[in-house]
Amino acid sequence: MTSPTAAGQRILVVEDEPDIVALVAYHLAKAGYRVSTASTGTDALEIARQECPSLIVLDLMLPGLSGFDVLEQLRADEATRDVAVLMLTARREEPDRIRGLSLGADDYLTKPFSPQELVLRVTAILRRVGAAATAPADVIQLGPIRIDRAAHRVSVDGSQIDLTPTEFKLLLMLAERRGRVQARAHLLETVWEAAPDIQTRTVDMHIQRLRTKLGPAGELIETVRGFGYRVRPGHSRSA
Repeated sequence: MTSPTAAGQRILVVEDEPDIVALVAYHLAKAGYRVSTASTGTDALEIARQECPSLIVLDLMLPGLSGFDVLEQLRADEATRDVAVLMLTARREEPDRIRGLSLGADDYLTKPFSPQELVLRVTAILRRVGAAATAPADVIQLGPIRIDRAAHRVSVDGSQIDLTPTEFKLLLMLAERRGRVQARAHLLETVWEAAPDIQTRTVDMHIQRLRTKLGPAGELIETVRGFGYRVRPGHSRSA
């Protein structure tokens, strides 16, 4: 069945195992997506720049450039930094997932996987990306949380929340990079403009206060053990 989200959107599948490529490409095409493929990281980067796909299904274990290397270069290039990425990995260890998410992946799927689940994950990511793109420029909506950049106001279910300037900046940083893990050291550098060797307990204390002020909606801010924080991607939507 063709997904209404697909609408001919281009998906780039980066995988060096021909059987997996054929399986993934078949199911994505069946769902209505246009599919390109690459078997190496170098080819993937070239095709991504030429075709500007809506999403890249990226295997981490590639010959030459690894999937991590490809992801890092995609995010560093202005032409590809906003392309959605779904990681495919045979590694189930948490550090690998955290590394991929921290480099900017939108979601991950471990091998072996169900092709139907992969298609559903792709559709969900593209739906989120599309919703974010149509949101008003000055407003971010995360479930019940509404962030008005211009007015520096935050409300939950229509009720305004009183945040300090630092709390607002911290929430905005997480919201703008929703779905992507933000390291404590990175948050210190960007929100507090502090050197990364300053105690990261500062971040933890502010996150705790921010969650308290947001009430039940504070649960949308997820702790990634040993690394940092992120806003759960599945709860973001347009205003």
